[in-house]
Amino acid sequence: MKFQEYLPLATDLVFYIFCAVAVGGAFYVLMAKNVLYAAYGLLCSFLGVAGIFVFAGSEYVAASQIMIYVGGILILLVFGIMLSSGKKSGKEYLKIKSRNLTWGLTLGLALIAIMTIIISTIRFDFKQKLASQSIKNIGFSLMTDQVFALELVGILLLIALVGATFIAKTDE
Repeated sequence: MKFQEYLPLATDLVFYIFCAVAVGGAFYVLMAKNVLYAAYGLLCSFLGVAGIFVFAGSEYVAASQIMIYVGGILILLVFGIMLSSGKKSGKEYLKIKSRNLTWGLTLGLALIAIMTIIISTIRFDFKQKLASQSIKNIGFSLMTDQVFALELVGILLLIALVGATFIAKTDE
């Protein structure tokens, strides 16, 4: 067999691997007994979603997913956990003590059923790709037409970082 005959099978396999990483990471977040380990599961889930965005033809959104969620929010969450974990009650502070597994699994299965119904009724047109989705056009739009929104988001992220630093500081 030729290489071209295996290519659709290989791309489908890689797509399913990214889907499994995203769903597996989210499931690990649900089942983790430690907040720090749940954050690591969230990292896997974010990276899996970024891979799915690449397969959807949205490279800019995938890069934004990695830079904003993984590089910003998740790292801030991990630093917040690490800076505040030793203050309260030693090692047991990061443990999740109360969880209702029955309600969590019921709600999760209900959400999966609803999402499956919604996705199965939507018809996607993958053949039509807009030229405005290219990274060059989006970057040009952000730096010309959307400068105010870009600066506003930057200021909000700075305020969130200052607030997280204030919350994590020691009371000395």
